[in-house]
Amino acid sequence: MEETKAFNEKRAEIYWWLSSLFAKELTEQELEAYQTPDIRSFLTGLSENAELKGSVDKVVDALNRLQTREDAQLELAADFCELFLTSDKNAALPYASMYIGESGLLNDKPAQEMAALMEEKGIAIKEGLNEPADHIALELDFLGNMIIRSNELEKLEHINDALLDQKAFIEKYLLSWFPQFKEKCVQHDEFGFYAGVASLLVDFCQLDCAYLGGE
Repeated sequence: MEETKAFNEKRAEIYWWLSSLFAKELTEQELEAYQTPDIRSFLTGLSENAELKGSVDKVVDALNRLQTREDAQLELAADFCELFLTSDKNAALPYASMYIGESGLLNDKPAQEMAALMEEKGIAIKEGLNEPADHIALELDFLGNMIIRSNELEKLEHINDALLDQKAFIEKYLLSWFPQFKEKCVQHDEFGFYAGVASLLVDFCQLDCAYLGGE
């Protein structure tokens, strides 16, 4: 049980990290941290899993190229804005409603469903992110909280039930649109950092589902 809880903490940290990348542009200080041994070691650890290696390599390649990119922080912030904050046809808007239901149209249903689930679970919308509940960063933050909440359970059978609940959430609320979102990022992110992150996100969700399903 303790091994499961320790692994859960690592899973939550990864989902929160991915959430932060889609929540806002990276600052100069945050970008510098990505060149430190700690974060590079973290990425190397992820790449040791064969299912994640390809997408991690894309992220690392983009980080390496950022070291010689002129005005790297400003240019990466511009990439973020063009992909996630505009309604341009080349955008990859990070809302479930853009990919579920009426194709390519913002609608309230996914956000309302997600907000209702957050209320049911007693998990508040992430402070400081003024977005509908179906925003990718909020859904990932919510999942991280679900995982940590399950570590408060004392009986193994209850923990197992919680893990299956997490699997169902990933399949219904995340993998129902993350692959399409990733394709948009790959198609429109010329530099490739966010395309790599989106690819890693999909690969990790699929790997996590396999783990939660006992595969």
